[in-house]
Amino acid sequence: MTALDTTHTLIKAYELDFGYIEIYPKFAIGVINDSIDLSLENLSDLTSIADMHFRNIDFAYISLRKNSYAINPVLYNYIREIDNLTKMAIVSDKELYKQNFKIETYFYGKEMKFFKSIESAVEWVID
Repeated sequence: MTALDTTHTLIKAYELDFGYIEIYPKFAIGVINDSIDLSLENLSDLTSIADMHFRNIDFAYISLRKNSYAINPVLYNYIREIDNLTKMAIVSDKELYKQNFKIETYFYGKEMKFFKSIESAVEWVID
């Protein structure tokens, strides 16, 4: 399953126990499964994949919030340390995620925006 149309080149998709991630030339899109409590181990899996594809290359991460899951705010301390992760976008049409986004921006501390469409998020991250 791809999150985007064919105007963007999908490099590789990964099915993980807790969700999936798609790698594109300048960004990654992640979808976490429903009812997951995102852990440091899960984050380690994601950062390993990012390191394989974006080592020494700036990239952005788009979190496509299709499902309800929990992320411990402490994980943002680790995410913030990924030097080449320059932008993060959250995509959802649910009001709850927009409220959560305000809290997440506090913990993340880098450039982060909320979008209602994946297309708008992609446009922002590749700009």
